[in-house]
Amino acid sequence: MPIIKSAKKALRQNIRRRKINLKRKADLKSIIKQYKKLVSSNKDEAKKYLAQVYKKLDKSAKVNLIKKNKASRLKSRLSALLK
Repeated sequence: MPIIKSAKKALRQNIRRRKINLKRKADLKSIIKQYKKLVSSNKDEAKKYLAQVYKKLDKSAKVNLIKKNKASRLKSRLSALLK
């Protein structure tokens, strides 16, 4: 456990940020999973839903939840699933 005051604050921040990051990552995974289900069942709905998936990926890359290249790679692969 930290002893220094600034280290205690850093620990609190890390705990708070970890909680937020885990939630964001779970949301991202669920939205991708939902898109993959739509692709297999309903292509028209999946095409409309793709914009939401792109938005979520871009936001995740913007806040450094995932790297920019991973976001673009996922976008490419997910759009290829539709074709």
